[in-house]
Amino acid sequence: MDEKTKETLREIFMAGVRAVDPEEAVKRHIELSGNELRVGGCSYQLERFKRIFVTGFGKGTAPMAKALEQILGDRLTGGWITVKYGHGLPLKKIRVMEAGHPVPDQAGLEAARYILERLKVCTEQDLVLCAFSGGGSALFPAPRPPLLLGEKQVTTRLLLECGASIFELNSLRKHMSLAKGGQLARIVCPARVVSLFLSDVVGDSLDVIASGPTVADPSTFADCIRIVEKYGLSEKLPPSVLKLLQSGASGLIEETPKPGDAVFERVQNLVVGSNRAALLASAHKASELGYAPLILSSFVQGEAREIAQAFTAIGKEIVFSGHPVSAPACVLAGGETTVTIRGEGKGGRNQEFALAAALSLEGWPKISVLSAGTDGSDGPTDAAGAFADSNTCRNGALRGLNPFDHLSRNDSYNFFEAIGDLLISGPTRTNVMDVLCMIVET
Repeated sequence: MDEKTKETLREIFMAGVRAVDPEEAVKRHIELSGNELRVGGCSYQLERFKRIFVTGFGKGTAPMAKALEQILGDRLTGGWITVKYGHGLPLKKIRVMEAGHPVPDQAGLEAARYILERLKVCTEQDLVLCAFSGGGSALFPAPRPPLLLGEKQVTTRLLLECGASIFELNSLRKHMSLAKGGQLARIVCPARVVSLFLSDVVGDSLDVIASGPTVADPSTFADCIRIVEKYGLSEKLPPSVLKLLQSGASGLIEETPKPGDAVFERVQNLVVGSNRAALLASAHKASELGYAPLILSSFVQGEAREIAQAFTAIGKEIVFSGHPVSAPACVLAGGETTVTIRGEGKGGRNQEFALAAALSLEGWPKISVLSAGTDGSDGPTDAAGAFADSNTCRNGALRGLNPFDHLSRNDSYNFFEAIGDLLISGPTRTNVMDVLCMIVET
């Protein structure tokens, strides 16, 4: 893809990323006036609390915590957060710990233990402000006994590889954890809790973002068993995990707290940033650049290569008939696709989307696509995503690369790296899922 087109797509994407900057998102929703802290539609008189803590976990949690630290100033007692490696910030009163994502690691386990020990002593005279964002589920592993970290790691990998949705993955995470699925609210009770969420899930479902640590959990152990059976994982899961789920489904283990539980009476949960906000900002930037913007949906889900076929089909229709919008146009969508791992290559869902799109776009020179994660990290790679157009496959072939082969092996990263069409943004310290951007020229 030529550099001018890349820069146009990059500008449109980054406009969306800037719109969901976690620090600014928190500041838009919280205001301190004298001793009154206003959060959304609620207000809190700070003189009623002896201590004020900040805690949380997720890729975008550091800038959220920074905003809270700035707003509260000397009123803040202290705090503790966990973020992905490379996503930390130097804070004054809040300890920042870094850990592994998307598969939890020992550093995350130790950070979770450290934080939980400090939250267990909270009383009704404490105010706990929580900052949660995408990636929080992996960054705060607190295995429910007798599970071990290694068994959670294996389970997470199996679910990721079979293409389970984030809703399904987090259902199991909640029930394998001591803190997720509303259980953190149970631990901190009777303290007053205010949780701020930067949404990385379709529909902004609070119980799914970071596995809903302070949100009532509608899922059950029985649901987890059905998910395991759906993907044929009964014989692959660690025996201790399967035994835990079966014990829970039989009523031998306490369920996660459900809607109506008294533990949530002193909890406020609020979404401060979302994929929809990013899409709106990207659409505005596209308009400034002379493209007619069209937002399709912020609810995109499904297999990446299949969604790529459907997305590029809309671009082809614009070229062919001028519908549903006339060129020059910018078509946008957001959400989070999945990838069923079939090979041992390197890549992420956005790069896989882009490679499938490239195959679809051969012979359609007026259409260009960028698929990228707003967190700047697509799967286990250093790329946010990749660019694709009608020349992508030809450029690969000139370097001896077969796009069909790379796609079959889930090796999109090495394909795009070879032709120079990866988007490398570095950590953005935000996370509201992915943005799919397609421009169609006249």
